[in-house]
Amino acid sequence: MTYEFSEDKIENFHKKIAQNVAKIRKEKGLSQLELSLEIGYKSCSLVGGAEAGYKNIHFNLEHLYKISKVLNVEITEFFKGI
Repeated sequence: MTYEFSEDKIENFHKKIAQNVAKIRKEKGLSQLELSLEIGYKSCSLVGGAEAGYKNIHFNLEHLYKISKVLNVEITEFFKGI
């Protein structure tokens, strides 16, 4: 059996993860720049771009691992609602 992975489904997958990261980040009181610096970036281009869905920028597993540690949440929190 071959499962069809539509571009829309993949885009929605990334979008939901980014929305969850943004929601938790805001609840913890961190700006995009603060979170970016904490995970080793010098600007907020990754966090801002991923949260906005800009130019196909997405969080990878390493990003999500680091973000979960900085925000002190289980990584599974980013996958809720998917």
